[in-house]
This record gives sequence, structure tokens and C-alpha cells, in this order.
Amino acid sequence: MAITDILSAKDIESALSSCQAADSFNYKSFFSTVGLSSKSPDQIKKVFGILDQDKSGFIEEEELQLFLKNFSSSARVLTIAETKAFLAAGDTDGDGKIGVEGRIWGNLAKL
Repeated sequence: MAITDILSAKDIESALSSCQAADSFNYKSFFSTVGLSSKSPDQIKKVFGILDQDKSGFIEEEELQLFLKNFSSSARVLTIAETKAFLAAGDTDGDGKIGVEGRIWGNLAKL
């Protein structure tokens, strides 16, 4: 399954263009612009599965740094500061990874 099976290419392009500059990524804004906040919990879990490159059930720091590249291969890598802030927002138990039921993914539809 491709991410464009769930999200529109136009919304992805718009979301990526809003955070082209280093240290401009805001996950709440990105999720809203890309259209994730209007998706069903099942669709959100499917997107999580696409982003979970190693299929571990979690998104680890290394995967998170490449987050934008999942939406477009030409997108930039998140900075260390962006990656750490994103991880801190979603890591509910301090284990250094984000699970599908965590604060970010579990509450996406409520953003």
C-alpha cells in the first residue's frame, strides 16, 4: 500500500512545502495539512504501518528522522532538534520510540 492510497498527493505536497526549511517542522501542523487529522483510526494505523519501515510496531528515532521522506523521496531529513521534539511528543513511556497507540497516533483524529 502506498501512502497516496490514503492521503492525496496535493495535500502531501502542501504539507511538505510548509516545512522545507530546517527546524520548521511542526507535527500538528503537518498532520493537519496532509489530511491525517480527518482520517479514520484504521486509516491512521495504515499510515503508521507505512512509516514503520522495519515493521517493528514502533517508529524509532532513526525512522522518525526520515519521516518526511516517506511522503516524498525528495523531502528533507528532519533535523536532530526536530526529531527529538517529535519523539518527545509521541513517546508516552520514555522507551525512545512511538507506538501506534501513543499520544500522537492515538489522538491524531482529535487534532
